[in-house]
Amino acid sequence: MFRKTALAALAATTMLAGAALAADNPGEGVTVRPVIQPTVEEFFQARIVFQALRDLGYDVAEPEEVLAQTMHLALGTGDADFTTASWNKLHDNFFQESGGDDVLEKVGFLIDGALQGYLVNKAAYEAGVQNLGDLKDPAKAAMFDADGDGKADLAGCVPGWGCERVIEHQLTEFGLRDTVSHNQGEYNAIIADTVARNAGGENVLYYTWTPYWVSGELVPGEDVEFLAVPYSSLPDGATAETTFNGKDLGFAVDSIRIVATDEFLDANPAAAKLFEVAQISINDISIQNKKVADGEDSSDDIDRHVAEWIDANRAAYDGWLDAARAAAK
Repeated sequence: MFRKTALAALAATTMLAGAALAADNPGEGVTVRPVIQPTVEEFFQARIVFQALRDLGYDVAEPEEVLAQTMHLALGTGDADFTTASWNKLHDNFFQESGGDDVLEKVGFLIDGALQGYLVNKAAYEAGVQNLGDLKDPAKAAMFDADGDGKADLAGCVPGWGCERVIEHQLTEFGLRDTVSHNQGEYNAIIADTVARNAGGENVLYYTWTPYWVSGELVPGEDVEFLAVPYSSLPDGATAETTFNGKDLGFAVDSIRIVATDEFLDANPAAAKLFEVAQISINDISIQNKKVADGEDSSDDIDRHVAEWIDANRAAYDGWLDAARAAAK
């Protein structure tokens, strides 16, 4: 009798332990397939989400790395489960082209307050170049001529990122084709040259976004200034709030969201809730991006940055996990 009772108690304990383990690890046995852009400055926020998924028991596959348009197509065709790098407004065309709400869902607001725009060095701004439309004047455009052709050289956006659509549209819309060249090579190389030319006392004109390290190197309001645009005009007749601090920057004031397939979200309520509640401060990302720019750019460095961020934000991070586990019950 004692033996049967002991065995029953052991079985009950084992079942309870198994149930507790399942509750703590609702993703046990599920492999998640992320897709991200091949941009080292975006790895930090992606890996924070990857770690949270692992803490929920999921196996996170090595992420596929492609540019933004292909990234969304991979989701739409079911070749990946989610991305952490979809800009709500900037990438909406990519989202719609990939099946939109019929097959995908934008979940949560991982990063709020993301900006984009055109900037010039402080001296050029104070000399009267304060609006992108000012560059219709050949004399003002020539202030930013880096290659001797008389046209302003704009350090611009890589094809496939999404921002190139806006820039190309606005160069035509604002009548700037004859006075501005849109340089679209490897962005890191172009912006490094821009920073160097600014340090050498040359005028510079460039596109950038936040969060990104360059705004820690060339600080808006101190070293450089955002240009206004003549009026709000986005590709394909799109509308969005493009004004920040009273200035029309020409790009939507945006959020970076997680996009996932409906199929994955339906099958994984814990991951769905995690994606909904996860949020990372844009300032924290800019600080980490500056570390990358200063040489802490190895995979191990980024993993260390992730671990440090989680330790510094433990209460919020654990709150994500608690909410995800509760959603799975």
